[in-house]
Amino acid sequence: MANSNPRDLFPGALEMMILESLRRQPAHGYALVQHIQQRSNQLLQVEEGSLYPALQRLLKAKLVKAEWGVSSTNRRVRTYQITSSGLRHLEKQISSFERMFEGIALVLGPRRSPAH
Repeated sequence: MANSNPRDLFPGALEMMILESLRRQPAHGYALVQHIQQRSNQLLQVEEGSLYPALQRLLKAKLVKAEWGVSSTNRRVRTYQITSSGLRHLEKQISSFERMFEGIALVLGPRRSPAH
């Protein structure tokens, strides 16, 4: 059943935000969740249940790579990094999203009142 949460993301949006976050710097999963929430002024809450499957899809598509390391709190963490094909994919996604957003904004924008 579809969740009617107004903050639900359209398909591909989470992956696009993950790639953009990783373009800034490599990060582990929890840091990605924090970064997306902070950058969106807490408007977007990313659940780990959707983050890790998205990361797996990106890994499988070779858009990100990952390596295990140890965090500052001495825990094993997997750090993700964007690949060069991930950067190319992100650029294409952003430009197509911007076109779509522009079209939606035009449809939803104020109606032009007829000239009197």
